Amino acid sequence: MANKYAVIETGGKQYRVEAGDAIFVEKLEANEGDKITFDKVLLADGKFGDPYVYGASVVGTIAKQGKEKKVVTFKYKAKKHGHVKKGHRQPYTKVLIKSV
Repeated sequence: MANKYAVIETGGKQYRVEAGDAIFVEKLEANEGDKITFDKVLLADGKFGDPYVYGASVVGTIAKQGKEKKVVTFKYKAKKHGHVKKGHRQPYTKVLIKSV
């Protein structure tokens, strides 16, 4: 029998998770060490949801709140003496999956 896994949806994205995994998701409003439950489960125990699996949930703990490395965008207009340089750091939440 293969390891138990599930597919969850959070932050507009889908993640395949197993117990013990560490995933980086879009920022969640919670503190480090808080327990979090994902109830939008698309696939669990080989069952597909329509759109979600009824009664299924994935439990995890928030390990870290942080920001990714800076992404720099540079726009340049040739022969017009115009340019724009911007930087962006996307916030994220690191979640340790406890149970599926």
